[in-house]
Amino acid sequence: MPSFAARSISLFATVSFAAWAVTAEAKAPPPVPSVKVPPISVETLKDVTRTLSSDAYEGRGPGTPAETKTVAQIISRFKAAGLKPGNKGSWTQDVPTVVMEAGNFSPLTVSAHGQVMAFSHGKDFVAGSYRIVPHTQLADAPLVFVGYGINAPELGWNDYAGQDMKGKIAVILVNDPDYEQADETGLFKGRRMTYYGRWTYKFEEAAREGAAGALIVHDTFPAAYGWQVVQSSWSGKQKFVQSANDGMDQTQSNGWIQKPVAEAIFKAAGQDFAALSAAAKVKGFKAVPLDATASLSFDNTIERAMSHNVIGVQPGRTRPGEYVLYTAHWDHLGHCQANAKGDDICNGAVDNATGVASLVALAEANHKAGPAARSQVFLAVTLEESGLLGSEYYARNPVYPLARTVGGVNMDGLLPGAAARDVEVTGGDKSDLTRYLKAAMAAMGLHESPEEHSERGHYYRSDHFSFAKRGVPMFDVGRGTDWIKGGKAAGQAAAEAYTSTDYHQPSDEFHEDWDWSGPVQNVKLFYTLGRSLAETSDWPNWHKTDEFRLIRDKSRAGSN
Repeated sequence: MPSFAARSISLFATVSFAAWAVTAEAKAPPPVPSVKVPPISVETLKDVTRTLSSDAYEGRGPGTPAETKTVAQIISRFKAAGLKPGNKGSWTQDVPTVVMEAGNFSPLTVSAHGQVMAFSHGKDFVAGSYRIVPHTQLADAPLVFVGYGINAPELGWNDYAGQDMKGKIAVILVNDPDYEQADETGLFKGRRMTYYGRWTYKFEEAAREGAAGALIVHDTFPAAYGWQVVQSSWSGKQKFVQSANDGMDQTQSNGWIQKPVAEAIFKAAGQDFAALSAAAKVKGFKAVPLDATASLSFDNTIERAMSHNVIGVQPGRTRPGEYVLYTAHWDHLGHCQANAKGDDICNGAVDNATGVASLVALAEANHKAGPAARSQVFLAVTLEESGLLGSEYYARNPVYPLARTVGGVNMDGLLPGAAARDVEVTGGDKSDLTRYLKAAMAAMGLHESPEEHSERGHYYRSDHFSFAKRGVPMFDVGRGTDWIKGGKAAGQAAAEAYTSTDYHQPSDEFHEDWDWSGPVQNVKLFYTLGRSLAETSDWPNWHKTDEFRLIRDKSRAGSN
């Protein structure tokens, strides 16, 4: 669970055909359906959370014997809730993964104007490969400064315009061009990070542009974390979703360099890093070849493994070929570092046994209410803690086409405690789906609170994002911290206590005396949002300037 109170729920939805959308946008959208919420079973929430977070499930580590037990328990609860097997008669979807660990690094050697510089792995740079190969080597690859490494057609911005990147290494700035603004105005939403600012996007775009490698320049303020975070995150074993081509469409090597390293390279190449960085903030910037080359090599150890998503479905009564998706990740950390009491099981009660419990409670409530117009899919995904891999695999290999998936609700970490007066929204107003959220808040008597630390890009760090980057629009919203009992002081204290004491620790355990009024309120909101999408004929879309709008339009254009 990469974030907490403001990221308990994620809502995402689709649009219509591109041609249809042009005419449809001129029409008033249909009203948001009024939804009557059936009783939400507190006993279901308690029982599923208690069971999955017990020591018997050993922290639900993927690929361990505990996975078999966890998957069987979820299937049992899905059956009892009245769902049908969701994958062509099966309850599960295989999720093949690859584990790689890079080692035996050479220095990063840069040659420029007769000067040769050697930079040390860990201290000066980190690197890895998305290609599943035993050895990676780049030799005398030309360096090209591509600014922020963004290609955003909807904004008329392309840092790669006119550049042939074949065989070259892209040098890229972190975040997006207007990150220094105090407010959220500007082409890239100012202080609020867009997906174009995320390091994952920058590596993906470099690969699409045909680059042999990519190096992001680390700077603490725009990155929102120090070099030690980069260094630790890029060391040890890394997990990836298995692809048909073993990642051969990716760059040979991705990595980061320290800002002083970049400054030294630019100086040796006869360029001013500060001046070019400033130029990169202005629309119309053109990539700059650095008249420098870089060489790097390392080895990769490779392991392959298999995990499983669990899928149940309630078929729609009138439009069964259109889908609403409910997701929660079932995995946690398994055995972890022991605490002072010698407990080495990270039980993951809040993160995310509560989310799976909510998935089951929603299945029960929807079954009692009867089929909605659209089909409803209940997806318990694996390997969220390893980088959203279960949801990523499903999004690459959807059982139900994403172009026909209207939207959904993702549940990740429901904090026990009182109900709230507010809803916290992560990601801002990105799509037409805002009106569904506003209708739900009005029906429940809730108000919206602003997102804290919008510059950190939390919107792009949970399972819903695997669908968003393929064009499925999303809201990431959840119960706020202005609690009915105790106000903001109580809500913020509870969230901070969990984050500082229990998050990813053996102490994230189930307690019989938990107050479930808050999680029940969460599930009622989830139900209202999901059921509204399941009953409407609407296909909400991203806003015209959103980074995922064009992807969705293309997806929907080919859906019928």
